[in-house]
Amino acid sequence: MAARPDPVPLLDAGFPHLKSRVIERTGHFYYQDKDDLLWERVRKRLRATGLSDSSAYLTLLEDPISGPAEWGKLEAEITIGETFFFRYAEQFAALRATILPEIIERKAATRRLRIWSAGCSTGAEPYSLAILANEILGESLGTWRVSILGTDINDNVLKAARQARFGKWALRSMPDEQRDRYFLNTGKEQWEVRREFRSMVRFERHNLLSLLDGTSPLEFTDFDLILCRNVLIYFHPDTVTQIVGALRDRMDEDGWMLLGHAEPNPVFSTMMQTLNLPGTVAYRRGAGTAPLSTSAPLQSKATLQDWRPLVPEPRPAARAQSSTQPRLAKAAQKTSFPFLPEAKGDLLGDIRTRANAGDFAAAAVLCGKALATEPLNAALHFYQGLILRALGRSAEAEKSFLKSLYLDKNFAMAHYNLGLLLLDEGKPAPGRRSLTHAAQSVAAMADDHPLDEGDGMTAKELRDLVRIHLDMATPSRRKA
Repeated sequence: MAARPDPVPLLDAGFPHLKSRVIERTGHFYYQDKDDLLWERVRKRLRATGLSDSSAYLTLLEDPISGPAEWGKLEAEITIGETFFFRYAEQFAALRATILPEIIERKAATRRLRIWSAGCSTGAEPYSLAILANEILGESLGTWRVSILGTDINDNVLKAARQARFGKWALRSMPDEQRDRYFLNTGKEQWEVRREFRSMVRFERHNLLSLLDGTSPLEFTDFDLILCRNVLIYFHPDTVTQIVGALRDRMDEDGWMLLGHAEPNPVFSTMMQTLNLPGTVAYRRGAGTAPLSTSAPLQSKATLQDWRPLVPEPRPAARAQSSTQPRLAKAAQKTSFPFLPEAKGDLLGDIRTRANAGDFAAAAVLCGKALATEPLNAALHFYQGLILRALGRSAEAEKSFLKSLYLDKNFAMAHYNLGLLLLDEGKPAPGRRSLTHAAQSVAAMADDHPLDEGDGMTAKELRDLVRIHLDMATPSRRKA
């Protein structure tokens, strides 16, 4: 008879006290109701230190000599998260088209740009910002003082960030041509950020809770832009409000802030000016200033790279198709674009390449050719809608989104983008209705369920983001 696997050890008597201390120190209220998950992380450190239980481990943590190093190792265990370049394409679209050009135009006299990436993990976000700043500033970069700060509580990820080496998975959102422009191939499918971009970025260890107790470095101030994405989900809601307020106070008078898809909160609108940009919500300090128009975003004088804000990378698993759509061959599902037959993979690759390079007119033509062959492909109609919207052809974009929804009535991202388009076109009632349909279509999904064509967005993130957009679009809730 095969031996039974050892049962998972039960939580020991000292674990509740240890958990309380961990949450107190890190602020990670996320683990308040996740004992099994935290215990799994603690067990790794128990094995590594040779200690028998939580009480003994807590004694080690509180030791004035050995404790600080062990805290660093435990924090590394409980804060590990995925990151990749140009994550959340909608926000990088807003950075490229509106936020960074506005800052650069406003700071032309001082030629100083200060950015903080809070919770930067292995550095993909701050390096993405360095690449984007380089693209926007172009030849004038040398006359600017660009400072990008990346911080994290995890010493291990900061060490990796300083090495600036990344594998294929972290670079999956970047076309090969652009990857080769900004990275050096070091072999073994590893790429290193080129020196000119690394020079803009520095990394420091920082606990966001230090913003609340006065121990945060004083030089962390006057930022033109702060990104704090997928970090606040760990904290208690009351702590989140305090941290966002403290981050606001570290911004320049007209600074910008971007949070994760799942992190906006109506309370933030009472603390800062809230801007409803295409596909995302942004915040600015100085609620008394007039909102920036989002219908005609500022354009950089430099030639900009699009970095996939428009066409999200398809999920590895094909969408469940409607009964009117033909099933795809298994061979097609091995391509990078599983919703197209294998013979059409190159054509969609051309569509994405053209769109990501800003050549939307050519991308629209190619999309039309693909649809001539696959007229019942809901995803293709969705992408056509995104491209047409970028071209300013709103009426045609609306029709493309509707065709996509006719083929797949539960296509959440099509409902969502249609809702944003309608709101932008001054059609609040149908816009709110489409956003509501988007939330309803994912209502039964698990919080962490990734959405098809959602660029990594989860069901919970979409529900939370829709709630914010609806709150902002409801007349009775808008500020007078």
